[in-house]
Amino acid sequence: MAQKPRIPKGTRDFSPEQVAKRNYIFSTIKSNFERFGFQPIETPSFELSETLLGKYGEEGDRLIFKILNSGDKVKKADLQALESGNLARFSNSLSEKALRYDLTVPFARYVVQHQNDIDFPFKRYQIQPVWRADRPQKGRFQEFYQCDADVVGSKSLWQEVEFIQLYDAVFTDLKLNGVTIKINNRKILSGIAEVIGASDKLIDFTVALDKLDKIGEEKVKEEMLNKGIPQEGIDKLQPLFSLTGTFESQIQTLKSILSTSEDGLKGIEELEFIDKAISSLQLQTANLQLDVTLARGLNYYTGAIFEVSAPEGVQMGSIGGGGRYDDLTGIFGLKDVSGVGISFGLDRIYLVLEELNLFPETVSNNIDVLFINFGEAEGLYSLKAIKELRANNVAAELYPDAAKMKKQMNYANKRQVPFVVMVGEQEMNDNIYKLKNMNSGEQFNLSLDELIDKF
Repeated sequence: MAQKPRIPKGTRDFSPEQVAKRNYIFSTIKSNFERFGFQPIETPSFELSETLLGKYGEEGDRLIFKILNSGDKVKKADLQALESGNLARFSNSLSEKALRYDLTVPFARYVVQHQNDIDFPFKRYQIQPVWRADRPQKGRFQEFYQCDADVVGSKSLWQEVEFIQLYDAVFTDLKLNGVTIKINNRKILSGIAEVIGASDKLIDFTVALDKLDKIGEEKVKEEMLNKGIPQEGIDKLQPLFSLTGTFESQIQTLKSILSTSEDGLKGIEELEFIDKAISSLQLQTANLQLDVTLARGLNYYTGAIFEVSAPEGVQMGSIGGGGRYDDLTGIFGLKDVSGVGISFGLDRIYLVLEELNLFPETVSNNIDVLFINFGEAEGLYSLKAIKELRANNVAAELYPDAAKMKKQMNYANKRQVPFVVMVGEQEMNDNIYKLKNMNSGEQFNLSLDELIDKF
């Protein structure tokens, strides 16, 4: 007996209805990207391993899907590393390419490689799949799409202001009101690390802090201790774990905590600029909130960092995130090119819209009208009308077989087709088409011009 076919964990098949709903999200995001002046690019699905490794921190590197070498390149395998138990070095020797982990590092590579053809500041958007060897769970997959927008070549904080407005515009168009755009600044985190005597462990500190909403305060403190951050320093963090209030009141508390840190005060100054601008411009439906425990575990952020959470009452991880990176292109040899970008989590946004029943009913309608097939002559007569309807941007289709009427009407119902056209010998003699509204049951005898006008 043949084994039942299946797909790998962390991947999915998508039905026509699901694809239609995903395309609705894609088109909403894309139209806003373009309204804000971003241009599309695409990069390969896999990169050289050297392009990706070392850019996401130790945890990120472990989640990169590597592509095994083939042919004679297999001979390069480091068997000595295997024998000595150094599995990381052994696996690296078997692979020279890897599936992209995100769209930001490939974008940095693109900018450096094509720097002579790019006009700076360069605003790009990219909507493509990425892959991560993560443990699959609700809203987290091993293959998923990212929808990114970035600006490189400008240090202006107006870019951060624009990205907050972009988030607000997209979620307003999706009718997803009440999302929270959390913001922090990596300089503030550096300042906190400095104040608690953990500057040399900034990465360990931020990776642990970023898990606060997932594992809780005590587990975060425990992880910091295990990473060598002193108890005395962790005790100084206590005010941060319970820091609440308005944006402005939190800023005042931070000014007191970070009064001795030049880096920390610079981060506060940047946040104040962004908050003042947004308060003046006002958001449509989103909320801007300062969250000093927001760290986002990626090493390349240097300034503002963003994370978007779903409306209150929806149990879902972040549905967007991003931040400022002052020298990401420096890893590829192009120094002093500052950038900032954000990403939309398509799959999680889909799940939130589904849970809140926010997809428009029209999204899943794949055709406007189905022509019932009564035979060869009737089919040809119908196809002449279908050709004209399609030329007028009406999605029309002929049922391929001259099957029983009941079967064809059941097909129309299952596909939720709003109209069917029935053409028999009498209709052909009268040069008309019998149109039936599948919701109301009403029927109309129409000429071809009238049929086109009806749609």
